[in-house]
Amino acid sequence: MTTQTSGERDYFSDHSVLLDPYGYFEEMRARGPVCQLDKRDILMVTGYDEAIEVLRNTRDFSSSISVPGAAVPLPFEPVGDDISEQIEAHRDRMLGGDMVVTYDDARHAAVRSLVSRLFTPSRLRANESFMHEFAEGLVRDAVANGRCEIVNEIATPYVTLVIADLLGVPAQDRELFRKAIDAGPPPGNMDDEEKPTTTATLEYLGGFFYQYVQDRRANPRDDVLTELATATYPDGSLPDMLEVVRLAVFLFAAGQDTSAKLLGNAMRRIADTPALQQQLRGNPGLIPSFLEEVLRLEGSTKATFRLARRKTRIGEFEVPAGKRVVVALAAANRDPRRWDEPQEFRFDRPRIREHLAFGRGVHTCIGAPLARAEVRVILEHFLRHTSAISLSEEKHGKPGNRRLDYEPSFIIRGLANLHVELAGK
Repeated sequence: MTTQTSGERDYFSDHSVLLDPYGYFEEMRARGPVCQLDKRDILMVTGYDEAIEVLRNTRDFSSSISVPGAAVPLPFEPVGDDISEQIEAHRDRMLGGDMVVTYDDARHAAVRSLVSRLFTPSRLRANESFMHEFAEGLVRDAVANGRCEIVNEIATPYVTLVIADLLGVPAQDRELFRKAIDAGPPPGNMDDEEKPTTTATLEYLGGFFYQYVQDRRANPRDDVLTELATATYPDGSLPDMLEVVRLAVFLFAAGQDTSAKLLGNAMRRIADTPALQQQLRGNPGLIPSFLEEVLRLEGSTKATFRLARRKTRIGEFEVPAGKRVVVALAAANRDPRRWDEPQEFRFDRPRIREHLAFGRGVHTCIGAPLARAEVRVILEHFLRHTSAISLSEEKHGKPGNRRLDYEPSFIIRGLANLHVELAGK
């Protein structure tokens, strides 16, 4: 291992890293696929193989810090070579400790089993009719206006209403929920080091979802929320009501930001690459391949976090119990040991779906099929109804000197806004 004693930028607070995380990750990669950060007692994993090793090794690595992130101190002092019991004893003091994304082992498997059948191909196909109808209206209005702001005017309401339709959230509550989510800070807020992530919005939504789940158990309907409310664990037992509510809220809220930001990242590349745009417009069948390469190059999740609960190794790197780990998904997706010319955009990359934009292992994003479908559908409509899409030079500057604002998050890679000009056919 090699280390530096000065000059290292702080991944969790430096806004130069926010603007160009990929340059920062390359600086870290030069120190090895696993390196110790100088300014914090944290490991960073930038290697593809090493990232997969950590994500799959649920025996030695806990997901308990995946909500607050690796920079937040633990609520206890790790003792010994196995801190599994300490983690469980203090889970109620860890932010998000009651959310499925932070669960480990049998509890995670049991709760995850409740949603395993909710995002099936057949269900997504049924939901696609709503996606197409809603996307068509949004795009037609935007094209008629000649311009729009993608992230807040299009992407956020679109993904919010898609998941609301899938779950069966009442129409009168959907706009209320969207405003609540919009008003909250981004997860992994770089501007609030003491509390970078808050669950206040999820708690607000929980009050509504408790009523929904209670109603679905008493009065079942033909919707996903009813299936979730009445689903049983593998042993046949009915989950506690609060567990189902927390799961439903997580499904509703967690994927919205990442899906909306993915659409923004994809649209920025389309608008700034006219030849690519025309290629997609001429052959919409390329859109799924395009999205996979966008996910690899600029997926909306930059990193996830793990806590070593046992003394272990990552590759040849010794890891003590209690060590916090940043698994830099965005860096792994540009690892030159895995990808030829990793900074280049290519439609024809072999095994492209092996990227880590949605994670890997038991905590792979369960909403990944929905995110892919959402973004593909609305891009189809944008390309069908336009002859050209370009970034607003008034808002973002000229090509080669763009001004782009990103949400201040060390978790999410997403534009705060994206203004485009649309030429109809």
